[in-house]
Amino acid sequence: MRSSLRGAGAAAAATALVAVIAGSWFGYQQLAGPSCSGQIQLSLAAAPEIAPAVKAAADQWVADGAAVGPTCIAVNVTAAEPVDVAAAVASKHGATLAGVGQASGTAVTPDVWVPDSSTWLLRLRNGGATAFAPANGASIARSPIVVAVPEPVASARLNWPDKKLTWTDLLRQVTSSKPLRAGIVEPTQDAAGLSGLLSLTAAASGAGGDAQKAMTGAFRALATGRSALRQDLLARFPRSSDPAAIANGLGAAALSEEDVIAYNQTKPPIQLAALYLEPSPMPLDYPFAVLPGIEPAKASAAKVLFELLTTPGFRNRLAAQSLRGPDGNWGDGFKAPQGAPSPANGGGNAVPAIGQGGTAGLDPAAIQRATATWSVATQSGRMLCVIDVSGSMKQVVPSAGKATREQVTVEAARRGLGLFDDSWSIGLWTFSTKLSGNTDYKQLVGINPLSGNRGALEQGLAGIRPSDGNTGLYDTMLAAYKEVQREWEPGKVNSVVLFTDGKNDDDNGISQAELLKQLAKIQDPEQPVQVVIIGIGADVSQAELKSITKVTGGGAFVTEDPAKIGDIFLQAIALRPNAPR
Repeated sequence: MRSSLRGAGAAAAATALVAVIAGSWFGYQQLAGPSCSGQIQLSLAAAPEIAPAVKAAADQWVADGAAVGPTCIAVNVTAAEPVDVAAAVASKHGATLAGVGQASGTAVTPDVWVPDSSTWLLRLRNGGATAFAPANGASIARSPIVVAVPEPVASARLNWPDKKLTWTDLLRQVTSSKPLRAGIVEPTQDAAGLSGLLSLTAAASGAGGDAQKAMTGAFRALATGRSALRQDLLARFPRSSDPAAIANGLGAAALSEEDVIAYNQTKPPIQLAALYLEPSPMPLDYPFAVLPGIEPAKASAAKVLFELLTTPGFRNRLAAQSLRGPDGNWGDGFKAPQGAPSPANGGGNAVPAIGQGGTAGLDPAAIQRATATWSVATQSGRMLCVIDVSGSMKQVVPSAGKATREQVTVEAARRGLGLFDDSWSIGLWTFSTKLSGNTDYKQLVGINPLSGNRGALEQGLAGIRPSDGNTGLYDTMLAAYKEVQREWEPGKVNSVVLFTDGKNDDDNGISQAELLKQLAKIQDPEQPVQVVIIGIGADVSQAELKSITKVTGGGAFVTEDPAKIGDIFLQAIALRPNAPR
């Protein structure tokens, strides 16, 4: 189990030092000898629940006298939470992952990484690590994602085990007038939570009606019961058979099958039922990823280690850790939960394959959209939205029918508004040149809580029309920054989000150098204001925009296709840092 419930096994894996061999299994049999000299060190970081099985397999190999000719190979196997390794890899390769945060100063990337899910590899590449191309990536184990429900709740409320449930059924339960008390491990930091989130998102999209409203409602219901750590979430399941304890405890959470088996092995007062909902969610697949840049000798050692971890004997070691083999079948001694599917007994469709190389069957856009939407819908902030209304915003967007750049931008902002709950404070400005007398910008709605401001913002957005003016970017940016800074609010991310389709074009305004000088002078590290600039179309200068955010913090996002602005907006908001404490 990916928590303290594994006890000594996980702790032992965290410091295990084991020797393994380079070459093929046949080569090992032919070249194994009683002694060797020299040593090649291979570091391997594995998700805590699979680390004991990897250690045990390598230990046995060493005991058999593994060596390649005269050279010894050693592998330092460390149990490491995937989010921690992902943060270190992201820092090394310049990627940004929504909700992950910065790596610790002591974090070191391994030679080989076995996270719990290929989604980590995909998120790193999609998050800006374009040079991140790990070798292999094939699965060495599997654990389906289930919905864990206390057995009395599953029986009384969900008719378990007689009824087969769908994610649409769960969506109704979570958002009903008497909602099932659901929780989730932060899905931006946990692969099982992310898998459950993707399944709920798909259910909301296919439910008919206002899909965004249904999805946002489900996300906020889950957010009330979210936990940063898995063991904290598990501790909230009822710990007594008392009806009040069951009623007040956690009622449902997306976890791995391994989590549920390991939890029940601790003999809790209330056992958890593992519900295998349809359609089957993305499982944990434990890819064997050889990270880029390692030496050829280490790569050879990693290749042989992978071969060792695909043998029938290793499947049995996985079974001891409540994990399946990569094809979904299990080894000797595996204690399957009631109703657990297996390809061997005709339940193969319930343990879907991810694809060759781990990430082939994953949709990066869906993952990015789900994590971004979650981040926006479940956090709180204070934001000034500033929209370009210069004459160029009248241009028609070919990929958006006959809609103009202005219409596409306003629609993205309108849909984004629906994701923010009433704890947000949001204001709205427009800008061009000489929009209000000699002033380039105009306030439509002041920055106030959405609880009393939502209608005014919707009305303000509906009335936006492009002008005949140019782009007064610099004067507007400085004024917007000062406006957010003026009533800075602690405990929230205070930010300016500005949409523009052009470069600064204002003969009567301040220069770029003066803007940067002024921003550097007034910015306060103890009261930071994040600036997010979303550039639309081919006329935007990314260098110009980045020069601003380099001083203020935040980020510049540019898309030449304005029709993609909705997704860009989500990404931009989701990648903001956590609010300062």
